[in-house]
Parts: sequence; C-alpha cells; structure tokens
Amino acid sequence: MIGLSIIRDTSKRDASFHAKLCGTFSIEFKDLNELATCKAGQYSLVDFEFVHVSGIPILKEWIRNKPKGAKVIFVTNKASHLQATRALAIGATGIVHHPVEPQVLLDKFLNADAAPADKSSGELSSLSSDPGNAAIRKSPAVMAAVGTLQGIFSSACSGGQIESSAVNTASEAVVGQVEATGLNAWIDVVRTHHSLTYQHCLLVTGLAVAFGQQIGVSHADRKRLSFAGMLHDIGKARIPLSILEKPGKLDAEELAVMRKHPEFGFDALKSTAGLAPEMLDMVVHHHEYLDGSGYPHAIGSNEIADLVRMMTIVDVYGALIERRSYKPPMPADAAYGILVDMGTKLDQALVRAFKPVARLGL
Repeated sequence: MIGLSIIRDTSKRDASFHAKLCGTFSIEFKDLNELATCKAGQYSLVDFEFVHVSGIPILKEWIRNKPKGAKVIFVTNKASHLQATRALAIGATGIVHHPVEPQVLLDKFLNADAAPADKSSGELSSLSSDPGNAAIRKSPAVMAAVGTLQGIFSSACSGGQIESSAVNTASEAVVGQVEATGLNAWIDVVRTHHSLTYQHCLLVTGLAVAFGQQIGVSHADRKRLSFAGMLHDIGKARIPLSILEKPGKLDAEELAVMRKHPEFGFDALKSTAGLAPEMLDMVVHHHEYLDGSGYPHAIGSNEIADLVRMMTIVDVYGALIERRSYKPPMPADAAYGILVDMGTKLDQALVRAFKPVARLGL
C-alpha cells in the first residue's frame, strides 16, 4: 500500500479522505506547523483552503526541499482557476479536484508525465479545453491578457518578480483590440471568463482603454491605463481565497482584509524593474476618493493624479456592471447614475467625460 501524507490547514475533510482513500493509500495527516520539522515523502496531497496566506512561504519551502522525483498534488475546487494558479505558483506537481477519487490520485502519482503537463497547462489550458470559452480563444488580446494575469498573480502569490515586459506586450494588445473592435465586443468576451477576479481586471482594463480613447489621451497614456488595469488588483493574490471567492457579500471583518489589497499590490510591485511610478500610484490608490474617505491612505484631491482618478471611475463602474453569483449586472444607465451620485468622491468632470463610454457597457 502506498504511503500518503495529507497536508491540510483544516481537519474538516479528514473523515472523507479516510473513507475515500484508505483502501488505496496508507494515510498520515500533517498540519502546517509540522512542516518545519519534517521532510516531504514520495507522495503528498495538499488540501489547503489558503485561509492563512502567511503559511504560503512555509509550504513553498517545504515543497522546494522535497526529494527528487517526489510528487506533491494539490486538491482544488474545479471552478476556482485562482486556486489552481496559486497551487502551481507554490510548487504543485499536479492538481486534482474535490471530491478526490483514489484512482485519479493514483494515476497522478504514478504517471511520470503528469507533473509537467499540469505545471505547463495552468489557466490557458483550462481555457482551451472549455467549450464555454470559445470566444476567449478567438481573441488573441484576451488570451494574452489572461496569460499575463495568470503570471502576475502567480508571482505575487509566491513572492516572485513580476515580468513587466509581458504586461507591456499584453497592454499593447488590449489597446489595439479595444480600438479595433470596440468596448462592447471586449466586454462580451471578458464576461465569459470563469474567474471573477480575472474577469474584473480584464473588464477594468478595457474600460480604462476606452475611457482614454474617448477623452483623447495619448497612446502612451492609453497603454499606461491598460497596464494599470491588469495590475490594479494584483494584491488580491495575497487575500485568502475564502474571502476572494466568497459567493456573497463580505462581512465587516472580511471587508477589512479585502481592503488591504492595494497595499499588498504595492508591496508585490515595488521592486519590479522598469515600472513607472504612476503605475504604482494607480495600484495603491485606485480606491482613494477626492473627499478623503477612501483607502488605504485616505488622501485628498490634491494628492490624487488624473490617471488614478480615471482608474477609480472605471474600477467602480466595472464592479457595478459585473455578473456575480449573488447579483445580476447592473444596467449601464443605473451604474453611471451611481457614479454621478457619488458626488465629490469622484472627479465629476471626468465622470461626465466617461458617460459615452458607460453607455457602451450595456
């Protein structure tokens, strides 16, 4: 019988694992706090909900020191592309989905080709194999942006360096796509993406480019807006998935954690070579309001740059017109009305300039 270590951050599925896997594997359970004093065996299963993201470096180091040829398979929810991305960033050699079937897991451990195939597939492979994403596969700009988002979220999660050159390339592709086919076409494609976090970043990116085009900013500034649209929520890579992918509204405690994402994003990007200061400004301040009521620094209008003001408008509007499991997308006119009703929180001259773009986001 094959020995199997199950590493988990909650014991609530222990009985289920015993019932499912005991006939095929000899199981031992390990908690996160045990990893510092034990080495990985040949076969390990990681069942983490990532409630405590502070444990990620411990888990990553443990996997890095595993024996040569050892397999570390992560259990993820099939619908959570971010969970799969996070697992691969930490060092998973393969992925299985809940509920874990013993034969599937055994095949992952004994098939020598399983690890490279999983590791290289990631988000883009899931897009290619999912018939529901035919529209995304037909859009090179969206595919490029999705691939870039996967890379930057993986790097932010694992503490790696962000490849600004890849973001630059994808930014240019998005600008070209939106200018060539229009905002409506972009929104229609982006809304088919499974991950709400990726969908939001892609939606905001398209809105920002269209906004820049509408008011006649330079091509360089449109590219900056595209770049920032993809990066603005990178800090969410360090937010627990139980909060990030909660299928309903957040409570006060969860909201406080979520509001840390701009600072997490700044921390992830501050050492990125060649990243202009205005990019960092848009990442850390896109939730600031002109009246000083925003976060994380509660700065006022004199400290908020024009590109940041634009990013805040498209971020709020994008969130309103998104499809969520607990709410349908808000009609464009109603969403634009909320921007107007926010009054002195937003730059109302820019809000008025945004109106033709908002009418396209139907």
